[in-house]
Amino acid sequence: MNFTIKITKSILLIIIVYSLTLVFTSCSKKNYTNLPAYKFVSSDGKPDYNNLSYWAAHPWKWDPSDSISKSLAKNYFQDSTVDVFFLHPTTLISNGDQRLNATIDDAALNAKTDYSAILYQASVFNENCRVFAPRYRQAHYRAFFMNDSLSANAFDLAYADVKNAFQLYLKNWNNGRPIIIAAHSQGTVHAARLIKEFFEGSNLKNKLVCTYLIGMPIKENYFTEMPVCTDSSSTGCYVSWRTFKNGYIEPHYIANEKFKCIVVNPLTWSTDNCIAGRCLNTGGILKNFNKLKPGVVNATIHNNILWASKPKFFGNIFLRNKNYHIGDINLFYNNIRQNVRTRINAFWKK
Repeated sequence: MNFTIKITKSILLIIIVYSLTLVFTSCSKKNYTNLPAYKFVSSDGKPDYNNLSYWAAHPWKWDPSDSISKSLAKNYFQDSTVDVFFLHPTTLISNGDQRLNATIDDAALNAKTDYSAILYQASVFNENCRVFAPRYRQAHYRAFFMNDSLSANAFDLAYADVKNAFQLYLKNWNNGRPIIIAAHSQGTVHAARLIKEFFEGSNLKNKLVCTYLIGMPIKENYFTEMPVCTDSSSTGCYVSWRTFKNGYIEPHYIANEKFKCIVVNPLTWSTDNCIAGRCLNTGGILKNFNKLKPGVVNATIHNNILWASKPKFFGNIFLRNKNYHIGDINLFYNNIRQNVRTRINAFWKK
């Protein structure tokens, strides 16, 4: 069983912060399930990655990852010489849903994924990369804290889809291009496993620009060959962080972690614990996708987590939650976007 699955019990608390969706992401009330893109039906219950319907994001079709915030459109210049393989977080979170794994052709769930995680997270990469994001039979959030063979099987099924999608991507579309692996939450569980299976001990690691493993703990010695990024331009390395409110005393599940976690500050791209002020935050994107908010939070590393100040936005007086998991990417949207460009430039120079 993967280390990221074994952290278990408090993942419930992590997922609960999806109640912050109205702050950090927003799905329109429009019924997207009526769109032709969500009308596909799997003949055997499995994804067919030769069919673009089974990709939440793919460069051969328009999807929400292609969206560009109006605040960034003026200086947008696409240079898609690198591919990003993005794995979305858990969106199967309804307490009333008894499935342990999503069905691959669930129109409502696919639309929810596309207009939340794909729009607000995968779009970070659309200026500098071709974005590939497979739909997969994600495990229900309850699988994180069941800690039995059923939960193991649920994550194995989800990973099997991810693996198949990645193998098809390598065979049909990569054509020797450099790769970025990026993920959030459950996606990070699968991405970490993917890195160990396909990159470590393989020549493929020479094509790896960077890995963004966000929202889940990564043990210090989990990877044997891939180092931690210690500055903004390192390549062939990985970054990771989990975001909580500045000054928040870690909940028991983090305080009781018996391992050192890798935490990289997305405002400085270093692992030191100096405070990075709001002035270094070039812009987060919250509910309004078209409005970039510079200085939305500051950030500093505290033990195994990233502390961030309370986000600045109209109405933030009502924000009581101190777990900013849902905003791990949104709060640092433009910093990540700029960093992708920096690392790609450094990769080509090498």
